[in-house]
Amino acid sequence: MWRWLRSALGRLRGTPTAMERAVVRCVPSEPKLGLSLVFPDGSARHMQRDPAEPLGRALARIAANAARGPAKAAKKSKKARAESGSAKGEAASLPAVRLFSHDGEAVSEEVPNALAWQDGAVLQVGEARYRVERNPPALTELRLPRSLLAGFPVCPKVDAEFAAPQHCLFRWYREQRPASGGDGPVWVEAATERVFTPSNALVGLRLKLHCTPGDGTRRYGLPREVESGGPVEAGPGACTFDLRHLYTRKVCSDGSVRTVSYNILADTYAQTEFSRTVLYPYCAPYALEIDYRQNLLKKELAGYSADLICLQEVDKSVFVDSLAPALDAFGLEGLFKIKEKQHEGLATFYRRDKFSLLTQHDIAFSEALLSNPLHKELSDKLARYPLVQEKVLQRSSVLQVSVLQSTTDVSRKICVANTHLYWHPKGGNIRLIQIAVALSHIKHVACDLYPSIPVIFCGDFNSTPLSGTYSFISTGGIAEDHEDWTSNGEEERCNMSLSHPFKLLSACGEPAYTNYVGGFHGCLDYIFIDRNTLEVEQVIPLPSHEEVTTHQALPSVSHPSDHIALICDLKWK
Repeated sequence: MWRWLRSALGRLRGTPTAMERAVVRCVPSEPKLGLSLVFPDGSARHMQRDPAEPLGRALARIAANAARGPAKAAKKSKKARAESGSAKGEAASLPAVRLFSHDGEAVSEEVPNALAWQDGAVLQVGEARYRVERNPPALTELRLPRSLLAGFPVCPKVDAEFAAPQHCLFRWYREQRPASGGDGPVWVEAATERVFTPSNALVGLRLKLHCTPGDGTRRYGLPREVESGGPVEAGPGACTFDLRHLYTRKVCSDGSVRTVSYNILADTYAQTEFSRTVLYPYCAPYALEIDYRQNLLKKELAGYSADLICLQEVDKSVFVDSLAPALDAFGLEGLFKIKEKQHEGLATFYRRDKFSLLTQHDIAFSEALLSNPLHKELSDKLARYPLVQEKVLQRSSVLQVSVLQSTTDVSRKICVANTHLYWHPKGGNIRLIQIAVALSHIKHVACDLYPSIPVIFCGDFNSTPLSGTYSFISTGGIAEDHEDWTSNGEEERCNMSLSHPFKLLSACGEPAYTNYVGGFHGCLDYIFIDRNTLEVEQVIPLPSHEEVTTHQALPSVSHPSDHIALICDLKWK
């Protein structure tokens, strides 16, 4: 709390104002009320008081602090203290301290602090007057990305208290090289938007951002500034998603839902020696760096103007520090579900002016199998195959399920599911168990809790159209003699018949590939929809094979992941 108060108050010293500020922090969840102000002698005071304490006690403490003077005065010699007079004289020198409401009425000293210190009140300490600002907008973090590319949006991370980024004021400056002999850079105003896209003319120059926090009620706090750590660098030129953006320039109408599913390649996997030398040896090392890839990814996702985005392999730090702040600036709210014992997980984003979040129903497959009665029948079947059961329970895979409601038609609700199934090529039997748990859980949400609401099921299913998993999802059942039950040999055979009630359709069909690396290419990603309630309006074409292979394979300097995003426009039937 004191860091916040000092930040809110510390920059006031030496700032001439008609009335000084007394900053009050009063939050119900915190045990103390904080009060900070700067006395006329320049000394700052930060006090903590009980919210239920009578105002008179807080005012008496302020008077005592004001009489004490700056800290250096407290260190005067014994002789000087003796000359300062008797205790009675000291009491007499205490300044009068009163608190007045915004309409000029004196606030009773019996009123508790929590009620007394209201925004707009006036505190008088002797001759000095202070305007009370209760919980003023304040920036707790303002940060620019480490990598800046010309032609790519720069999305600052803005964390604030009692404020919201969409209500803050932003002013961007570009560096102007000083004339020979100059003392330092000159800053020239460049833009006033929350997100700034530097042009090629700014290559080699740094950026500065001036941000003033606001809360949407015309209250603004103290501004902060941040300079970029390095200059704007040249972008990669044409990217694989540029032509796709021609189809997605505008947000869909209210009756449609643009949906994206995308495995964005977790940094925790891209930055291994195995990835650099075996998986992606064709990719320039700098293009595997997370800062570089995030530039491409943010531009790609923003340009899709999507209503729903389901991402897989999202590093927790990438979600918190990069994607959530960036997509928030483009009107999208983010939800995150981390994998058990992992640093990455799933993220679902939805457009705020189209949807509101009703409920979340995320699960970890292993935990659900062990503890949720919903899956007891499947768990009992699996128990007959201990080797497979052990493998299933060791997996960290999760399912993210969000129920959203239309902001324009409250009768329209939708169940959005997102997952990333087990990756191993011989893990078909494991994936069948995982998808059975997923569909059973989705049935509970979309049939039991919210009867008959449409389902959109996105993800990296690590399953080709010829797999048992794809067949099970698409047809509603899987036979006990399907070859995928022995995908890892006879020792791990687990034969069972499974079914689900949904009529699911792959909205983007069966592309030749959604994953293209040096040693493999195939269709692993899908957007499944409930064909009874939703229909496909358009599918955004995937990049051409020539675009995908310009730099041999993916990822590359022009594409941030080894997967390709699926994008389609859906509408209610």
